[in-house]
Amino acid sequence: MAIDQALLELAGEEGLAVLRTYRWEPHTLSFGRNEPTGRRYDRAVISRERIPVVRRPTGGRAVWHARELTYAVAAPADRFGSLPAAYRTIHETIARALRALGADATLADTRGGAALDAGACFAIPAGGEVMVAGRKVVGSAQVRDAGAMLQHGSVLLDDDQTCVAALTLGAAPAGGEVPLNRVLGRPATFADVAAAVADAASRDWPGRWAPLGDPSAVLARADRHLERFASDDWTWRR
Repeated sequence: MAIDQALLELAGEEGLAVLRTYRWEPHTLSFGRNEPTGRRYDRAVISRERIPVVRRPTGGRAVWHARELTYAVAAPADRFGSLPAAYRTIHETIARALRALGADATLADTRGGAALDAGACFAIPAGGEVMVAGRKVVGSAQVRDAGAMLQHGSVLLDDDQTCVAALTLGAAPAGGEVPLNRVLGRPATFADVAAAVADAASRDWPGRWAPLGDPSAVLARADRHLERFASDDWTWRR
């Protein structure tokens, strides 16, 4: 999260545009920036079971990051246009990447939406998110700040989100997700999906895209944010 926050800042200050794909070790529960975690999730169980948790700089709801691919797109806000336009452009590209792998990926009705109290990110599709067989395979959220945007998303590979439901206080919505490898005719690895997304982005998105190269400036900026994202004050601030 510190790296993605650094990318957001560099996008605003220097015009940097980056697509980052990664996975989590150890597996981690992430909360949305404005999610009311204190009254939605069982902090005592999370602490007792030593489940790693973090709060993202982007919005949305909780995601269990295990057997999935996380993407982050940081760019000047005008690179993709308005917030709805950016969502649609990025989701269309990811759907195209999944179709290239053999999944019949489409976008959810843009009239859809979900409140912050709705539980897991994958419980309910929001407008324009990526679906396969009528169920959500990608969950995304975006933040804008100082002329830049950061969009996070999780592409489920073999994982489900039952962990989130188990940690939710009270009744949790039934899972609305489907892992990609459940609907593909062949298994797709993290590397397969990362390559497909990068290839589709390089074709679809404005500008010339190339490997980032030396990451030292990004990592140095990220160091400034490590304490914040490791802090219980930030993670459980609401």
